[in-house]
Amino acid sequence: MRSFEVPAAGRTLRLGGRPWLMGVVNASPESFSDGAQVGTADAQLAHAAQLLAEGADIIDVGGESAITNREPLPVSEEIDRVVPVIERITRELGGLVSVDTYKPEVAEAAVAAGAVLVNDVSGLRDPALADVCAKTGAALLLMHTRAAPKQRLQDTGLYHDVTQDVVGFLADRMRVAMERGVPREALILDPGPDFAKTPSQTIEVLRHLNDLHALGRPLLMAVSRKDFIGALTGRRPNQRLAGTLAAVGYCVDGGGHILRVHDVGAVREYLVVRAALRGELAVDPGVALDESLRHERPNAGAAAE
Repeated sequence: MRSFEVPAAGRTLRLGGRPWLMGVVNASPESFSDGAQVGTADAQLAHAAQLLAEGADIIDVGGESAITNREPLPVSEEIDRVVPVIERITRELGGLVSVDTYKPEVAEAAVAAGAVLVNDVSGLRDPALADVCAKTGAALLLMHTRAAPKQRLQDTGLYHDVTQDVVGFLADRMRVAMERGVPREALILDPGPDFAKTPSQTIEVLRHLNDLHALGRPLLMAVSRKDFIGALTGRRPNQRLAGTLAAVGYCVDGGGHILRVHDVGAVREYLVVRAALRGELAVDPGVALDESLRHERPNAGAAAE
C-alpha cells in the first residue's frame, strides 16, 4: 500500500502500512443505519468513545441523513447537531474528527469546532466547500456521485463505463478543488459505493479499484452495511456485518487507505487475524489464549470447543 502524508487543519494524517478505521457517529435521528441508537448528545459522545476504544483512528460525524425521502436539513440545524458533538469528541476524548457534509457553512463551523477533514458526499457540487478547506487547511474528501444530495439515482443505463466515469469525475473534482486553493496533498478520494449506482454498478467499480490509484491520492472505502451488500445477501443494514467484512477484506487487498465502518471492533479484529495469517503482523512464539477466554461463561451458552 502506498503511503501518504495528508495535511489536515494543522495535523498530518499518515496513511499507508495499515488501513485506518473511520468510525461513524450519526448526529441524525433519521439515519438509515444506527441513528436511532445515538440520538442524544451524551449517547453520541459515548458511542464515539466506544468506537475509539475499539480502534477507530478518526470519527466521522454527520448531521444529515443520506435518506432520500427527507427534505435537506437547514444549515443552522445541521450546525446545531454536529458542532457540539465535534467539540466534545475533540476536547473530552482527544479524537480526530471528520465532518460528513456538503454545505460550506456547516463545514466551516465544524472545522472551527475541531474537525480536520471534510467528507463531501456531493462530489463538490458547491465549489465553495473547497474554499473552506483552502482557508482552514482542512483535508477534503471527494466522492463520486452523479446525483444531487438527497436524490436517489438508480439507472442501469446511466454509464457507458462506470469505472471510467468515476475516474474522470474524481479527476475533474480534484482539478476544481486545487483551482480553489486546496493542495493536492490534502485530497482523499472515495468511489462512492451505492451513490448514483445500482448494486451491479457499485460492484463493477470495486472490481477495478486499481484504476483509481492512477489518480495518485489515498482512497477511502465506505462499504459498511451498503445496499450492494444487502442486495447480495438479502440482509437489512444491521444484519450486514458478514458481507461488510468480505467487502472490507477485498478493499484492503485493493489498496484502500481508510475504511469507513460502523462495526469498528469487529473490523479491527478481522484485520488483526488477517494480517497475522498473511505474515503482515509479527506473532510472538509465546502468544497464548488467556484462560478466562477459553470457554463461554456458564450462563452464556455451551462451552466453545
